[in-house]
Amino acid sequence: MKDNAGLCPVMHGGNTTSNTGTTNQDWWPNQLNLNILRQHDVKSNPMGSNFSYKDSFKQLDYDALKKDLHALMTDSQDWWPADYGHYGPFFIRMTWHAAGTYRTGDGRGGGGTGAQRFAPLNSWPDNGNLDKARRLLWPIKQKYGNKISWADLLILTGNVAIESMGGEVFGFGGGREDIWHPEEDIYWGVETDWLADNRYEDTRQSLENPLAAVQMGLIYVNPEGPNGNPDPLLSAQDIRETFGRMAMNDEETVALVAGGHTFGKAHGAGDPNLVGAEPEGGPIEQMGFGWINSHGTGVGRDTTTSGIEGPWTANPTQWDNGYFDLLFKYEWALTKSPAGANIWHPINIVESDMAPEVDDADLKVTPMMTTADMAMIKDPSYRAISERYHQNPQELADAFSRAWYKLLHRDMGPKIRYQGPEVPEEEMIWQDPIPLGSTDYDISAVREDLKSCGLSALELIETAWASASTFRGTDMRGGANGARIRLAPQKNWDANKPEQLTRVLNVLKPIAENHNASLADVIVLAGGIGIEMACGIEVAFSPGRGDALEEQTDGESFAVLEPMADGFRNYQKTDFTVSPEEMLLDRAHMLGLTASEMTVLIGGFRSLGISSSGHGIWNTEGNLNNDWFNILLDMNVEWSSTGPNSYEAKDRNSGKVLRTATRVDLVFGSNSELRALAEVYAQEDNKDKFVTDFISAWNKVMNADMFE
Repeated sequence: MKDNAGLCPVMHGGNTTSNTGTTNQDWWPNQLNLNILRQHDVKSNPMGSNFSYKDSFKQLDYDALKKDLHALMTDSQDWWPADYGHYGPFFIRMTWHAAGTYRTGDGRGGGGTGAQRFAPLNSWPDNGNLDKARRLLWPIKQKYGNKISWADLLILTGNVAIESMGGEVFGFGGGREDIWHPEEDIYWGVETDWLADNRYEDTRQSLENPLAAVQMGLIYVNPEGPNGNPDPLLSAQDIRETFGRMAMNDEETVALVAGGHTFGKAHGAGDPNLVGAEPEGGPIEQMGFGWINSHGTGVGRDTTTSGIEGPWTANPTQWDNGYFDLLFKYEWALTKSPAGANIWHPINIVESDMAPEVDDADLKVTPMMTTADMAMIKDPSYRAISERYHQNPQELADAFSRAWYKLLHRDMGPKIRYQGPEVPEEEMIWQDPIPLGSTDYDISAVREDLKSCGLSALELIETAWASASTFRGTDMRGGANGARIRLAPQKNWDANKPEQLTRVLNVLKPIAENHNASLADVIVLAGGIGIEMACGIEVAFSPGRGDALEEQTDGESFAVLEPMADGFRNYQKTDFTVSPEEMLLDRAHMLGLTASEMTVLIGGFRSLGISSSGHGIWNTEGNLNNDWFNILLDMNVEWSSTGPNSYEAKDRNSGKVLRTATRVDLVFGSNSELRALAEVYAQEDNKDKFVTDFISAWNKVMNADMFE
């Protein structure tokens, strides 16, 4: 008889060993994974459905919190002593790395969720030892509890750190809600090794979209230069590409680098091989701590983090112009840190420009610059900006405070979402400002004009969807509010059928003007009228949207919202390495849809006749009903492939081609989870449920950007 002693007597879903059994993903690695539409479910949230962080934040004693944070800056702990007796630089790095993962390509990353607490971010090489920063904050988080989220606390602490060292900050807006498990939707790259960079094609400018960081596990660029190559001009290429993908221009980039490197030091005191595993890889007794260092004391002057060693300025805990003073004063020689990293030291430095040792002010050490710092004076554009900032310190202070504010808030969406007493009055163009819309107009009169405007239900519905479906829940950008679909670049996007769009807007604009309503409201209301025409059921409408002006719209920044693929419309601009059905899931996730909401919208759109490719339209009535699902599940046909993304169904008896489809269409019959949902909506007793659920999902998208 087999000895079962030692075998786990329970299911292995929570087992921490490698013996977890084979999963569906192991058996079928190409299976469509719907988890992206289920993440952050209420089951993972310990706060419950009745908790409102917005209301809780209003109860926060903001001044007391800031006072406690200021006190923390100089409350050095033996288990992780503060460099120079001040945690300010350490917390600036923590905040920078929480916010700095944001990227414009898909709006993901950033500090808006407190994700730095979870893998993979908590264990990225670039976030080395930031686990200690978060532990230093725990007593304050414990004290203020639900009134301040980890996400807000991680960001606010960096602001306080700058203030505590004499720097200027532009403001702070709270309102970031915490998540409670890792964000499974973020693609960080294909690499399986830390610091690998299999994300380029032929040049350093061909960085894979939507990535921004140059190597796996880095926030921005490699400070030693591309792949450790200490070439400042090549480093400048990486910096410009990466910071650009993080929404920063050259002026903002130089300000951030100079301002951030005014404070603190880098740590590379010893052999990197003496540093232990990252938090997620450490043994259980380390209680989530990582990077345990056996070089010397492992802390203070013996700390090894990035491998780069030394401060940037002579006064690492004071805001001043020391960064540029040193950078322009000396010639710089390439050398190595004790950990073997490439760094640059000033030639013939005078003692007054040297910095104190982190734990002994009587000892002096030589400041250093990284290859990325050298790029600030070697690249012609960066040098011109650096020279101007050097000659005008107040301009640098202002530019840094504004760029820092943008860095910390870029993923929060419009200013209306910001909370707290330090929200600036000024509204930035990167916040996508929208004038307040009116609710003081006769909606019923607008409805009547729309019903008799001469446009088809399909035209009204497609226009409303094109406007609203630009919304990205990742950074709260896009959506119908603002009616930016009438402005460049959105009015010219292929997916929006520019000729049809122009014709529709020319009809809707006079209706909006005649009733003193915003065009944004009228577009959404018109889409609802189109649905009513198709099903006979009135669609609820919420007014109050405004119309953004052209000068309030940064066309270049809106270009990243263009849909390269929209499975709801059966639209795909070109072929991609990612499957159409995976891109559909991504768009559904951006819109905040569940799997069932995505399913009912697809079935409804096809029944209405919405398909840019022409595939998937199986009846011509244009009525909103569940017929599409019935036809999809028809067993009297046999499907076959006719191309990479085209299929045809032949009658099993006659061989006659009856209909065509795309992968997005057929996945609702082939994927077992989606088929289960399609079967629900195909049932005879769910005809009414189908229409009701479609309208509910439709309104969810139409109102996604109505933050009040």
